[in-house]
Amino acid sequence: MADWYSVAWPLLRQLNPESAHGMALRALRRGMTPRPAAVVAENLQRTLWGLDFPNPVGLAAGFDKDGEVPDQVLDLGFGFTEVGSITPEPQPGNPQPRLFRLIEDRGVINRMGFNSKGLEIARQNLSARPRRGIVGVNLGKNKTSPDAAADYIRGVEILGPLADYLVVNVSSPNTPGLRALQGREELSHLLSAVKAARDGLQTQPPLLLKIAPDLTDEDKADTAAVVLDLAIDGLIATNTTITRPDSLSAASRTEIGGLSGQPLTDLATRVLSDMYKLTEGKLPLIGVGGIANGRQAYARIRAGASLIQIYSAMIYEGPGLAARINRELSDLLTADGFTKLSDAVGVDCR
Repeated sequence: MADWYSVAWPLLRQLNPESAHGMALRALRRGMTPRPAAVVAENLQRTLWGLDFPNPVGLAAGFDKDGEVPDQVLDLGFGFTEVGSITPEPQPGNPQPRLFRLIEDRGVINRMGFNSKGLEIARQNLSARPRRGIVGVNLGKNKTSPDAAADYIRGVEILGPLADYLVVNVSSPNTPGLRALQGREELSHLLSAVKAARDGLQTQPPLLLKIAPDLTDEDKADTAAVVLDLAIDGLIATNTTITRPDSLSAASRTEIGGLSGQPLTDLATRVLSDMYKLTEGKLPLIGVGGIANGRQAYARIRAGASLIQIYSAMIYEGPGLAARINRELSDLLTADGFTKLSDAVGVDCR
C-alpha cells in the first residue's frame, strides 16, 4: 500500500463498507485523493476498436455507478474506466447491508442489486464532462422490467453517443432472472436487438458483453458462438461468482451475493482462457476478477486478455494500485522480451 493509505486503511475499515465507498466518491469529486506519478511506457500502449489506450489497466464497473467521477478516476493512472451498471429508471437496489468485506480473504461480497440513479442522471453527468480519456458505459436492466431488450436498447440510445464503448451486463447475480439471459437463444435475441440499436447511432461505439464466471462448458461454447456469429466487439470476463471456495475464512463468507477479489482469481483466469480459446483469439477480451498486482495482470494477459480491470483490490491496496500494476507489468513484459503488450496476449493458450 502507498504510505498514506497504510495509515488510512485501519480507520477506513472501521466504517460501513458502503459509507466508505461514498466517502471515496466524495474525495474524488473534491480533488482530495493524491494522484500517483504517471506511468508512461510504450510497451503498455494498446489500440483497440480505434481507441488508443495509454495503458491496459481499467477500473471495473461498480465503483462509479452513475458516471460522477470518470475523469478523476483516470487521473489515478488508469488507462480507461467503466461507469455503471446503469438502469433505465432509477432504482434503490437491494436493502442494506448489501456490501461486505472479507478482509482475511482479500475479497468482497456484494448484493447491491443495480442501485442506479437512472439513465437521465448518467446522461447529465457524462454530457457535462470533457471528452478526454476512454470511458465505457455498462448497461443493466431494471429489476421489475418485463422486457430486458427494451431496457438495454434505451441505454444504448441515450448513453451510446456519450460512451467510448458499451457493455451489456447480463451476468450480475443480484438481479432476479438476469443470468438466465446468458442462455444461447435468449442471448442471441438480446444481443441482436441491442446491436441493431447500436448500429442505428450516428457513431457506433464498440459493443461488449460481460459474462459470469459460473458458466458451464456448454454455456461458454454457446456464448462464444453467439458473439462470433453476431460480430460482437468484445467480452469482459468475468463478473462476480456465486460459488464459495472452501478456503474462505472471513465471518461474512456466508453472505448472499457475488464474490469478488482474490478468491475469484483462479476461476476468472480459467474462464478468460476458455473464452480466448473458444473465440480463437478473434475478438478482444477484458480480464477482470481478483487482480491485485502486476504479476496477476500479466498472467491474465498471457491467458488471453487484451486489457484488464480492477476494483475490489483497491479496497485493500488503495487508489495508487493502477499505477503500481502498470509499473510492474511493464517490467514483466520487458523481462520476457515483449516489446509491446499485444505480443503477450494469449501466449499461454497457443
